Amino acid sequence: MVFQAILARWGAYAPFLLSPLGLLLSVWLTRRFFPGAQGSGIPQVIAALRINDPRAISAMLSARIAVGKVLLTLLGLAAGASIGREGPCVQVGASIMDTLSQLDRRPRPHLRRALVLAGGAAGVAAAFNTPLAGIVFAIEELSRSFEARASGTTLTAVILGGITTLALVGNYTYFGVTSVALAFGPAWLAVLVCSLAGGLAGGVFSAILVRASRGLPGLAGRLVIDHPFAFAALCGFLLAGIGWLSDGTTFGTGYTQARHLVEGSAHVPWAFPFLKLAATVVSYLSGIPGGIFAPSLAVGAGIGKLLAPLVPGAPAAAMVLLGMVGYFAGVVQAPITAAVIVMEMTDNQTMTVPLLATAMLAFAVSRSVCRRPLYGALAERFLTALARRPT
Repeated sequence: MVFQAILARWGAYAPFLLSPLGLLLSVWLTRRFFPGAQGSGIPQVIAALRINDPRAISAMLSARIAVGKVLLTLLGLAAGASIGREGPCVQVGASIMDTLSQLDRRPRPHLRRALVLAGGAAGVAAAFNTPLAGIVFAIEELSRSFEARASGTTLTAVILGGITTLALVGNYTYFGVTSVALAFGPAWLAVLVCSLAGGLAGGVFSAILVRASRGLPGLAGRLVIDHPFAFAALCGFLLAGIGWLSDGTTFGTGYTQARHLVEGSAHVPWAFPFLKLAATVVSYLSGIPGGIFAPSLAVGAGIGKLLAPLVPGAPAAAMVLLGMVGYFAGVVQAPITAAVIVMEMTDNQTMTVPLLATAMLAFAVSRSVCRRPLYGALAERFLTALARRPT
């Protein structure tokens, strides 16, 4: 909202000043006041679930980090970064529940872990108004297992998160309601096309971020280490350039573009998915806080729209949904979560089987490109960095 208002007031060249300054300020604030808040926040939650050291957990989850995450995500969006709020919501929810767990005077690591898991699940449920997806995400991605003693806590947190969302914004579906269906037969070629393209693109995106987490090569790597604020400003300038090439469609979460693509009313450049992917990579590499959920759904929607002419027997809206789930499953490598979250966000159960099939195939394609799940690999980098800290 703020960024679009600035564009309307000052014109298309305003981002070339606003984005570099905004990203530079965000990285400075993160490093100075909110270390541990960088990135999406989901790797921090996964890392916290794997360890028992209270001090190490507090370096990734705390009330201070939760406050910083909210403020800095808003700052990133105001600067035009291609980020989402969903990953930050996971870290914020987990941080709140971790803070509550410390009220227990008898340290119980299993209780603390259960509350962190529940807070992360509630964050997804509240961000998208998708309670089932929150539960599935906790099982499939955050914990990679299902502990019986944590199930009741997780379900309770998701329910409370859903109630809070209903109280604040009412009952809604994230991308509206669509009744599109995919008839069994030749139209199912759409499943194969979207899973191949989405899985490949998602795998490439994940591979780039995993490789970058180990350090960028050459001059860029030296710039990150020696001059992180200058690197952030450079990323902001690149974001402005990408936004200019895309007629402003790559700035922000991508929610508006994705929703309009689902509804069939969007007018985006044919290169939108590629430019949005590039903008999301640049935003993440800059080191600012911000998630990749919403931008990934926008990229996937653009891929589906771009591929629609290849399968004339499939409705364009169905191609958009399959593109969303294919790319999202390729990025996070959590196929059930991807299918459930898209199904809930569009209130469309008739597409359940095609969505699941696309997600599973895209997951397999993505694993052939990026062998390690994105969030798990990034979580290991956080654990490694914590281990190197002086005690």
